[in-house]
Amino acid sequence: MAKNKDSISYIFTVAFAVCLVCAIIVSTAAVVLRPIQVKNKEQDFKRNILAAAGLMEEGKTVEELFEQVETRLINIETGEFSDEYDVESFDPVKAASDPTITQTLGTSDDIASIKRRETYTEVYLVRGGEGDLQTLILPIRGYGLWSTLWGFIALEEDLNTVVGLGFYSHAETPGLGGEVDNPKWKSQWPGKKVYDESGDVEITVTKGGQADPQDPYEIDGLSGATLTTNGVDNLVKFWMGDMGFRPFIQNLKAGDA
Repeated sequence: MAKNKDSISYIFTVAFAVCLVCAIIVSTAAVVLRPIQVKNKEQDFKRNILAAAGLMEEGKTVEELFEQVETRLINIETGEFSDEYDVESFDPVKAASDPTITQTLGTSDDIASIKRRETYTEVYLVRGGEGDLQTLILPIRGYGLWSTLWGFIALEEDLNTVVGLGFYSHAETPGLGGEVDNPKWKSQWPGKKVYDESGDVEITVTKGGQADPQDPYEIDGLSGATLTTNGVDNLVKFWMGDMGFRPFIQNLKAGDA
């Protein structure tokens, strides 16, 4: 007996079968592609660390270049290296929102508008042939106009002179706050100083067009993007200050990290 293809039951049966097949295909693709997605995410993370430190080279893979980078776990509160977690499996992005290893920040301390600060995180070191520190790369983040900007700042061996800065994740307005990705804007950072002679955070991202190029501490802000500019200024000051990495940097200089 032929089926009535115009019947409600037949239409629902066909629709269900199509949905089931599509669901199986999508689920299978997600499972198969998951390892590739994770690998690509790790590669992008490492690429941004290398870029902030000026270590990218044509003709070499990210993995080859990252062999020169030493990943270490630190306790931000004590400013010391830590072995509390396995650095190979530690996820610094997840740690930033883990309530078991983060602390709530008071309004006066939270100039970067991140609400919570993790106790443990990763830092990245590049050493010379004799084991001497050449570059220190630190993770930074803070709120701009529309989003949290996640990135890295790299310092020279004096732990004061900036090698570079870059953001790998944000949702700022293209052409305005999104200009944090503009190579021309980022080119201002190398050579600038973070701390003054007293050890206070002096580096400043000013209002667009007002920075003195000869001033060792001033970065020209983003034209037409005042709130993003203020956000970058605040997040750099936060992470280079006492609530951020300054205790670690001081210990590292003194050999007590």
